[in-house]
Amino acid sequence: MIAVIQRVAEASVTIDGKIKSKIEKGLLVLIGIEDADTDEDIQWLAAKIVNLRIFNDAYGVMNVSVKDEDGDIIIVSQFTLHASTKKGNRPSYIKASKPEVAIPLYKKIIDEISNQLGKSVSTGEFGADMKVQLINDGPVTIIIDTKNKT
Repeated sequence: MIAVIQRVAEASVTIDGKIKSKIEKGLLVLIGIEDADTDEDIQWLAAKIVNLRIFNDAYGVMNVSVKDEDGDIIIVSQFTLHASTKKGNRPSYIKASKPEVAIPLYKKIIDEISNQLGKSVSTGEFGADMKVQLINDGPVTIIIDTKNKT
């Protein structure tokens, strides 16, 4: 499972011209799922996302988590995070899970992040053509791959 985590001043997801989700200060999390992902990956990644200290403390040092900040989270599925660009110029998405595998795992990561955050999170819509807008705060962007835990 790959996550691209962006600290945002605000973010939104629009589908068919209608805003589905919108947050102020918090995190926009893009999630890529592969068949090898497990419940252990979900638990570990959710804890990392919720407790990642990337918000500024009173001294301007990144030392506060989204949970401590009482920030919000939008989670958006993005299979293209598993793109392989080793050969040619057309990416291969062979590692990205098909919907029958990815959707249940996507729902589990949403539930787990929500549980660990202590409140509901906003989402995109799996498989939809989404327009994602954000004001990246910093900018701060962190990439986490559960296959590289050590």
